[in-house]
Amino acid sequence: MTQPVPRSLVEAFYRAYASRDIEAIGPFLADDVEWTISGPVGVLGFCGSRHGKEAVLDLLGRQVPEVFHIFSFVPETVLVDGERAATLNRLSARSKDGRAISYRLSHFLRFRDGKIVENISLIDSFDAVEQVLGHPLAVNRVEPTADCDLMEVVDEGDLVVAL
Repeated sequence: MTQPVPRSLVEAFYRAYASRDIEAIGPFLADDVEWTISGPVGVLGFCGSRHGKEAVLDLLGRQVPEVFHIFSFVPETVLVDGERAATLNRLSARSKDGRAISYRLSHFLRFRDGKIVENISLIDSFDAVEQVLGHPLAVNRVEPTADCDLMEVVDEGDLVVAL
């Protein structure tokens, strides 16, 4: 069983992470770290999974800056439980053409022996993609017709189900 991660270590990691200084971030990563960012790889090329410390440092030091320049990363909520930490964050950046980009994301970290061995990052990818592209995404909208209801509400006692 691994030791609980001290909150002070999680906070120290986020100070380094917010600085975007690869030399400061490196000591917090295990050599075999798994780093996953959930999002559309075709638009946000830094999304996807990376395996190993060097790949993660390349991601943070080269691949993300190829898409935009992060100037602020603020952990708004930090929860620490045993070997795990979860955060809700606000990222602010500038696109290559100077537009401001700001979106929320969550990190789910797992530590082993004081180092991060796993990060799963969930971003508000719809919002992020629209901001990076600089325009709203086209989405298919289905309009109800007179002979077709899109929703039916069924009352099941204390439970209301939308079908």
